[in-house]
Amino acid sequence: MNKRLLLYPLIIGFFGCLIWFIINKGSHLTTDGSTPVNKMASAASASAHTIPPTSTAESVWNSMVQNVHHPLALLLLQIILILATARLFGWLANKIGQPSVVGEIVAGICLGPSLLGMVWPSGSTFIFPAEGFKNLQFLSQIGLAFFMFVVGMELDTEKMKNKAHDAVMISHASIVFPFFLGVSLAYYMYARFAPANVSFLSFALFMGIAMSITAFPVLARIVQERKLSSTPLGLLAITCAAADDVTAWCILAVVIAIVKAVTLWTAVLTLVLSLIFVGFMLYILKPWLAKKIARFQEQHKEKSIVALAFMTLLFSAWAAEVIGIHALFGAFLAGVIMPSEVSVQKLLTDKLEDVSVLLLLPIFFVFTGLRTQIGLLGQGNLWAVFGLIMLVAVGGKLGGSALTAKLMGQSWMDSLGIGALMNTRGLMELVVLNIGYDLGILSPEVFAMLVLMALATTFMTGPLLDVVKKVEESKLQASQIG
Repeated sequence: MNKRLLLYPLIIGFFGCLIWFIINKGSHLTTDGSTPVNKMASAASASAHTIPPTSTAESVWNSMVQNVHHPLALLLLQIILILATARLFGWLANKIGQPSVVGEIVAGICLGPSLLGMVWPSGSTFIFPAEGFKNLQFLSQIGLAFFMFVVGMELDTEKMKNKAHDAVMISHASIVFPFFLGVSLAYYMYARFAPANVSFLSFALFMGIAMSITAFPVLARIVQERKLSSTPLGLLAITCAAADDVTAWCILAVVIAIVKAVTLWTAVLTLVLSLIFVGFMLYILKPWLAKKIARFQEQHKEKSIVALAFMTLLFSAWAAEVIGIHALFGAFLAGVIMPSEVSVQKLLTDKLEDVSVLLLLPIFFVFTGLRTQIGLLGQGNLWAVFGLIMLVAVGGKLGGSALTAKLMGQSWMDSLGIGALMNTRGLMELVVLNIGYDLGILSPEVFAMLVLMALATTFMTGPLLDVVKKVEESKLQASQIG
């Protein structure tokens, strides 16, 4: 043991002396300044030495300041701040009976120009410089793709079949009616609020789809948290939201294809390619995936299943983006074609959900908040326009869903409950709004008003359900007394 303890410093010391010897000898060498590479290096070195000498402490401080401004260090700082703020506001939202997504949206608005940029402009500019938006945008899009893949897997087609007739009627009515109102609202808003060189068709279609969206994941979580999953109301609401989600995403893909198309024939070609792509995914890739994953399961190759699912997700998202119907639609479709076995879905969900929900989705919310400038609505008449948007959004979605549910034989209380749940917009609305903003269809003012509408409609779902529940309980008590 003593020999081993003695051997360690001897080895380190021996090689340390050799390293020092080589460095000492190499310090007397000179470089050949005639080569082009050495000439460039000499010029760079000369420019670097023109910086006046500083003290050691000042040099260390300058180095640390430069390191903080490095793109990677700045991105990591942004992610830390985003996650901490999102978790705090999500926790506060849960404390007042709201889904965490509401708190995360508020966190994004607070970190944006609406609050942080107004209170501490220099700090906001340092932490979220304009040139750093691209990195956050790419991360948020990756997180959204993962999340949409999980949403696609969570679609329960069996439940949709059991209540297909009522669900399709309610969900499609809850799309058509608010879509009509959104297009009508666009006619009123276009001349004043549409960006230059944006056609009325593009503006009207995006206003229509913005009024028609239901946030299926948020609705499903609200139903689960309130223990409504096994009730007729909960099952019908989830089925309606699932059918709404599929229909709305298909409509959104068509709208994007029309907006991006230069001519009518370009739009037709995009739609034809989209139909071919969807057919290939549903009727060719889906059966092949089922066989391949079943074989991997028999061989206990979990990593192969995950790798195949990731490749399918990436291919589908890439193909959708190339066709011109957005990568998120492709990610959603990739989730839909995954095998419905619980073990497969649990394996893939465990791998993706935590990363997307806890890490990458908050980045999307904050990125949306950074774009939202509530200060633009400082004029009183703009708040009046926002009130009109809220009236159209709530009246179209909640009213359309509730009336259709009543016509399908539901009680008034259940109909209002379905309407309140279908009025939840949350994340899906923000996805649509960001797509419209990226395409240059929505102006900053309209974007800010629609983000606030998404937040308000999601926030009001819980209180509306509480009102419906209290009315039902009071009616039950009155009937028992009578």
